[in-house]
Amino acid sequence: MGNIANNQNPQGNARGNQQGGGRPAPEQAPAPANAGAAVDAPQANGNGKNAPQGERYVPRLQKKYLEEVVPALQRENGYTNTMQVPRLEKVVINIGMGGEARENAKALDNAVSDIGLITGQKAVITRAKKSIASFKLRTGMPIGVMVTLRGVRMYNFLDKLFNVSLARVRDFSGVSASSFDGRGNYSLGLREQLIFPEIEYDKVDKIRGMEIVIVTTAKNDEEGRQLLQMLGMPFRKQ
Repeated sequence: MGNIANNQNPQGNARGNQQGGGRPAPEQAPAPANAGAAVDAPQANGNGKNAPQGERYVPRLQKKYLEEVVPALQRENGYTNTMQVPRLEKVVINIGMGGEARENAKALDNAVSDIGLITGQKAVITRAKKSIASFKLRTGMPIGVMVTLRGVRMYNFLDKLFNVSLARVRDFSGVSASSFDGRGNYSLGLREQLIFPEIEYDKVDKIRGMEIVIVTTAKNDEEGRQLLQMLGMPFRKQ
């Protein structure tokens, strides 16, 4: 009678085999129709949009560098190898706040928020490395915010800076071509953050300037100037 009772409840036998470490029942539920959706789903690219699987998002400025700037610099300077061509390495954006950061914590948060809106990357708070009594400054006190951009974010930021933001500067006639440091790196100072389209005028607590440093692999200032000019930097005509 024990065998007859067991044969009348096949589902109970299958469940018992699974719990006891035996082989599961041969009959399984059919897989859902969208089981492969996670594999075939498009991947988000660096611009926040979906791209087909297998394609990598390439910023417009980076594509211009690879397709136009590199061959042009090779012809002009006689480079025998593409690795000799100068390229962009990183962009550093810095807002110095001095005593304001020490006295008003809300202002520091607003500066971090502004940098995040402009670059799409959260800024870090810079702190004093040593104490200076005449400035009422102690080691570790916040003095500003900074962010370092590389890769996709770097190219997207420079594309926006060259073609949109600088054109919104009042009475803009070009940037100085003499702001290189002797090793192909360029420094640019801006008086206000309102030139960037992400910043809303009504939500700004205070107008703040910023310093933008474009670091390249150029060996000298002339190579750095050629690189930035071909990428679209609007230098002032001499």
